[in-house]
Amino acid sequence: MSNVHGDVIAGFGRDTLVRSDTGETLRAHTRSRRIQAVCGDRVAFEPSGAGRAIIVEVEPRSTTFARASARRTKVLAANVSQVAVLVACEPSFSDELLARVLVAAEHAGLPALIALNKIDLVARRAEALAQLAPFRGLGYPLIEFSARIDPAPLRVYLQRQRTVIVGQSGMGKSTLVKALVPDAQVRIREISTFLDAGRQTTTAARLYPLDAASALVDTPGVSEFGLAGLTSAQIAAGFRDFAPYLGHCRFADCRHLAEPACALATAVEAGQLHARRLALYRRIVMEGKEGKAVKATSSARRGGGARRGRGTV
Repeated sequence: MSNVHGDVIAGFGRDTLVRSDTGETLRAHTRSRRIQAVCGDRVAFEPSGAGRAIIVEVEPRSTTFARASARRTKVLAANVSQVAVLVACEPSFSDELLARVLVAAEHAGLPALIALNKIDLVARRAEALAQLAPFRGLGYPLIEFSARIDPAPLRVYLQRQRTVIVGQSGMGKSTLVKALVPDAQVRIREISTFLDAGRQTTTAARLYPLDAASALVDTPGVSEFGLAGLTSAQIAAGFRDFAPYLGHCRFADCRHLAEPACALATAVEAGQLHARRLALYRRIVMEGKEGKAVKATSSARRGGGARRGRGTV
């Protein structure tokens, strides 16, 4: 029997849901434990009857977006073209988790954007923008919108892209997905039916086509985003604003923690680098160094200038 090709639209370990190039949806599992298929993968599979299939090959990935703890690496999505980090005016969000996701995107070679949801909560908007102040000037588009009222400002940035959305629980991701994909609930029920385990559908990424040239990969809400495996130099390289100062410390192996004559610390003292950015970097590196579980908690809101409208940060 000749192989059929398609996309993994949901993955649960060795069990996946695959949509063939002809539009058929099948419950599939990998032939071998050595084959790991994740949401977004292109795969070759053999139909095995009754809506089932066996994945025999995962095609080479153009990109991989993952998070990693000390024990394992979890690939969230494959073959995506950009990362959207969803934050909200309420509840408060973790700027550390935001920084971690942006570092992961930089390390994966993926463009990223920051999506600020719930701007209809006018009283909290200025606080949220102030918390984002340390991320201004880094070149990441900042899109302000309300998924409940109108997701159009964000939709523009999703055109002709396969976007993976990452965010904490409570940021309004479910509302956003429903607004962008009107039949999302129908598709979730479809996954539940195929897997006979509806409770699992909230714990894995799902791919939703938006149009012929665009797709969205929805991921579960996260409170942790590990960067295990990255060195301090790789983490520093993920902070775009550090670039002018890297390589100018007194010591060539400076980790920018407490070493004397650190160029980053000097830049903070001179007002050239936001102090919060260096603090976030140090927190990430020290947690990795000490082998602690990585859990980003919501940060206290900080004062700072707020900028209206849509732009870049």
